[in-house]
Amino acid sequence: MDTRDKFALIGAGPMGLAMAKVLVEQNIAFDGFELHSDVGGLWDINAPRSTMYESAHLISSKTMTEFADFPMKQEVAEYPSHREMAEYFRDFADHFDLRPHYQFNTEVVQVVPLGEMRDGWRVITRTNGETTEAVYAGVLIANGTLSEPNMPQFPGQFGGEMIHASQYRHPEQFAGKRVLIVGAGNSGCDIAVDAVHHGKSCDISMRRGYYFVPKYVFGKPADTMGGAIKLPMWLKRPIDSLILKWFVGDPQKYGFPKPDYKLYESHPVVNSLVLYHAGHGDIRIRGDIAGMSGHTVTFKDGSAADYDMILAATGYSLHYPFIDKMLLNWQGDAPNLYLNAFHPARDDLFVLGMVEATGLGWQGRHEQADMVARYIAGLRDGSQAALKLQNQKSAGFDRATGGMDYLDLPRMAYYVDKTTYRGAVTGWIKSLETGQS
Repeated sequence: MDTRDKFALIGAGPMGLAMAKVLVEQNIAFDGFELHSDVGGLWDINAPRSTMYESAHLISSKTMTEFADFPMKQEVAEYPSHREMAEYFRDFADHFDLRPHYQFNTEVVQVVPLGEMRDGWRVITRTNGETTEAVYAGVLIANGTLSEPNMPQFPGQFGGEMIHASQYRHPEQFAGKRVLIVGAGNSGCDIAVDAVHHGKSCDISMRRGYYFVPKYVFGKPADTMGGAIKLPMWLKRPIDSLILKWFVGDPQKYGFPKPDYKLYESHPVVNSLVLYHAGHGDIRIRGDIAGMSGHTVTFKDGSAADYDMILAATGYSLHYPFIDKMLLNWQGDAPNLYLNAFHPARDDLFVLGMVEATGLGWQGRHEQADMVARYIAGLRDGSQAALKLQNQKSAGFDRATGGMDYLDLPRMAYYVDKTTYRGAVTGWIKSLETGQS
């Protein structure tokens, strides 16, 4: 079959599915490729590169996370489990009839541009050991951001078991063990609670402090309490800090280090139980690791303790192994793309889902996909709005941080301010919808 007028869409996780849906709506031909036998991406715990664990739940509420045109079922929990999320994405694919557009059990091995920018891309795939090549008009990358473990190197040699959080599946892995969790982000804190109930002991090693947000405020999911009034950050930050002090108290009294940055300059930890267990003495807070020998870990404050297992909840690195980094305009820890999606020079290469923001939800990501699809359709149809966006992205740009000074960390390299980002994206959608600049 001739594929030269089609786009190749990589991934059938939630971002890939959103992209597939809007491509259909914009009458843009494409072939989708998915490594797993089904849709859902990392939310399907049985997928080859899933990083899910049995106790994993959303850290945002379902009403703030769901696609606007496909609400979650009423019986789904306010903070759905990974199994409920996997079922949701399967239902989404069925509702919008997206499965026929995908080749499953298919790995994208390499994508290479041919000649000049409009000459197409050679896409090499592998299905059941058989390699296939085809030429496509363009490439849409939506293979996710949380599949490549960022495993740190620790000084010394540990004599026990050491794993990354991506290798964690069920709490029985902690049975009878003295556990050290390295990293206190959302996954680290969730997993630490599992270790409390199944391990012999649990400590958390932290390099920096975090802001902790409870899952419920006044009996409602915390992320639904913002109301209709949108406050500027200079006012929102002190108000939210006061609310956190009321409902969370002072985590430092449990041994947590004080954050050396302002609220929202890094992703907060949404967890009510880790503070509870720290307050009950079930979790001990440790500093950064200085070294290890045998089963003994020494910390930079001079203290030391023995462990049977170390779990590194140290996050993930962006990973697009099938394409040369230079082609993605990679700078530092992430590709430098207009609105985290558009290549500044190419109109046949897009990255979807490489965006994080507090409260962005799947609807914010759907809007990104909608914007990209409308841009592709606009270029096809010669709309003035598409040409304006083309000029905008090629003229130079800054990340949509809204003036926020985010921490210089790999996981924050593609972080944006939700209000600023969604404002820009929906503005472009409106312009592209009318075709007028």
